[in-house]
Amino acid sequence: MKVLVIGGGGREHSLAWKLSQSPQIKDLYVIPGNGGTAEIAENVDISLNEIVKLADFAKEKKIDYTVVGPEAPLVSGIVDEFEKRGLNIFGPSQNASIIEGSKVYAKRFMKKYEIPTAEFKVANTPEEAKELIKKEVFKFPYVIKADGLAAGKGSIIVKNKKEAETAIEDLMIKKKFGSAGDKVVFEEFLEGKETSYMVFSDGKRAFPIVTSKDYKRLENEDKGPNTGGMGAISPSPYIDYDLIKDIHRKIVMPTIYGMAQESRMFKGVLYPGLMLTKEGPKVLEYNCRFGDPETQAIMLRLKTDLLEIIDGIQHNTLKDMTIDWSMEPSACVVLVSGGYPGKYEKGKEIFGLKRAKMIEGVQIFHAGTKKVNGKVYTNGGRVLNICATAPSLDKVMEKIYSAISFISFEGMFFRTDIGMEKKE
Repeated sequence: MKVLVIGGGGREHSLAWKLSQSPQIKDLYVIPGNGGTAEIAENVDISLNEIVKLADFAKEKKIDYTVVGPEAPLVSGIVDEFEKRGLNIFGPSQNASIIEGSKVYAKRFMKKYEIPTAEFKVANTPEEAKELIKKEVFKFPYVIKADGLAAGKGSIIVKNKKEAETAIEDLMIKKKFGSAGDKVVFEEFLEGKETSYMVFSDGKRAFPIVTSKDYKRLENEDKGPNTGGMGAISPSPYIDYDLIKDIHRKIVMPTIYGMAQESRMFKGVLYPGLMLTKEGPKVLEYNCRFGDPETQAIMLRLKTDLLEIIDGIQHNTLKDMTIDWSMEPSACVVLVSGGYPGKYEKGKEIFGLKRAKMIEGVQIFHAGTKKVNGKVYTNGGRVLNICATAPSLDKVMEKIYSAISFISFEGMFFRTDIGMEKKE
């Protein structure tokens, strides 16, 4: 079989790494890929925005399955374009991807289907937003979110009127995230423990993926600006079996049912980001794809052939399968460029990767890297994902931070408190 992975980050490297273990796969391609995927697959230089070109490539190479990592191509309709040409592709349609593509749609959807979430108000113009600030619709702190995709950085917690006005200025007037800020959502601030929960969905049923928790803030103790993710652990320390049943009953199944009712059947990975409040789990946001960096940790625990799972969803046979997971915990720590999530420099040589990979149980997934003449250089904000499995989370973190001690590049930054919850 020939398989194509769409994307160039750590999530896509981990998906390609897992797929490369399938005995069914003969040729593996990644578009655009990175310095790490180049070691296990053929990287192809096509922009993720060029959906027609991506489909042309898949048709020309007779790709049997395409797996989409990032949300942007899904929201832009890559699945529709591929299926129109008779190509197998894993991910929700453009119609269904709106659940992540529009925060306004998602909030109204949750209200309609009585799915627990924060109270909210929508502003369609800067004037409406300023009026909501003036009316003090929610007590501070509250959250202002860009309606569209903003690479995980469009959610701003505001603590006072001035911060709220600055957020509106950045999102709606300066268009910091482009058209994503055409509309904004005002949300009440939810208190509790934040965690991730993902399921495979065939459009009618949900099949649990092992739990995980990501770390969105740049600095230790969840301080600093939001990022695309600074690390992850699996399992989540906050979710037990009873809570999983609760999440499925109140959130996952009503979402899958509601999407079907709206003629937006959801096939792929459904990933509600959750806040575990005193009143129970509530949805912070929906994602229509694998999480990043949660997937990097989760793929280390997946025993079943990922291609078989994807094929099961495609042919509605996943209900007849058993998905096996390792009981050992796993984790991921992200190394980022200096200045991220703001401006950062590229092209810094990375040292120590070979030595770091020699530690048993450690797996390194590249994100913003490129390989030139055998050397690896930084090529993005999030650069490397240092991951590991071990019998205990303490051992996992020991392995990861030990591996990191061998790696260096100019401006390298990372959090040192990933996986430390139980020591609080």
